Amino acid sequence: MPVFKFKGVDFIEFDSLLSEDELLVRDTSRRFVEENVVPIIEQCNRDGRFPREIVKPMAELGFFGPNLKGYGCAGMSNIDYGLIMQELERGDSGIRSFCSVQSSLCMYPIYAFGSDAQKEQWLPAMAKGDKIGCFGLTEPDFGSNPSGMRTRAKKVGKEYVLNGEKMWITSGSIADVAVIWAKSEEHNNRIRGFLVETNRPGFKADNVHGKWSLRASVTSGLSLQDVRIPEENMLPGADGLKGPLACLNQARYGIGWGTIGAAMSCYDTALQYAKIRKQFRDQPIASHQLVQQKLVWMISEITKAQLLALQVGRLKDADKVGHQHISMLKRNNVWMALECARMARDILGGNGIADDYPIMRHMMNLESVKTYEGTHDIHALILGEHITGSSAF
Repeated sequence: MPVFKFKGVDFIEFDSLLSEDELLVRDTSRRFVEENVVPIIEQCNRDGRFPREIVKPMAELGFFGPNLKGYGCAGMSNIDYGLIMQELERGDSGIRSFCSVQSSLCMYPIYAFGSDAQKEQWLPAMAKGDKIGCFGLTEPDFGSNPSGMRTRAKKVGKEYVLNGEKMWITSGSIADVAVIWAKSEEHNNRIRGFLVETNRPGFKADNVHGKWSLRASVTSGLSLQDVRIPEENMLPGADGLKGPLACLNQARYGIGWGTIGAAMSCYDTALQYAKIRKQFRDQPIASHQLVQQKLVWMISEITKAQLLALQVGRLKDADKVGHQHISMLKRNNVWMALECARMARDILGGNGIADDYPIMRHMMNLESVKTYEGTHDIHALILGEHITGSSAF
């Protein structure tokens, strides 16, 4: 069990900006994390184990595809979705990653680009947690440049034959279906999306071992060797790179909220620790100027991150959000959370590296979060292009 119980982080009465329904979603998610994630997550991190036992309870609370309507999904707002991500990542980035992939990278493309039959087949089962999905875009040689992918889909009769490799795939080895992006020879090598059941011959998923980050999450490499799928498994509405990028925008939005939770965990732990840890003249280190400076920086940046996330969420709910808004949200809030983790580790001194406290686990996790779904630098270029009108890619 953790040394400190989370006390909440709200410097400017942020909760007053939320509706009663939004507060209910946040509090329900917070309680779930306290009861189901916090007690087990350090051991899961040690063991490198994803806690599959929490998948069904998450589904029962509507955590999968929560901002989708119909098909057994909760039909919540984007603010609600963000608050769920915040609390899940306060527990662990790997748990939030699992939920993000299930919701934003698998259910969303089926919902947005799939046929009616595809939606009926997969979305209700995924919302219930009966089926798990993964998202196959990144390849061993192509991360920030997905347009260079080598995975190919060839039309043979009424089937597609897929060949290629994917890498750094969350939930790859536990998924029932993979949303695979490939260049289709039939469509002049344009990128198309395909639903690939993972039990098909030629599909193989191997887990990545030796990770120092996201240890409570499943990360896999995928191999597709002459994998045959029926032609109706192609997502009809996804044509070109805009398809997968639209999915990534959904996930990046959730990350922007989620990392606030990780920062809150680090800040709250550091604050409580500083109040009881005594050093020099038998005074708590919270009375030292340099410690106070760190805590002030953390709460200031968390507060700004909350306001940024809320406004982007309001824009998203009003169907006014742009990809540049989501890029700023993801870039700023991940950076903020990682800096909070580093400062919190500094405040805790040697204790900061022990897993009696969540600091080092959050720090290592956030190193991955800073990289995936668009690196810090890539989002800088996205924003730079938007404000200058000139692409630096």
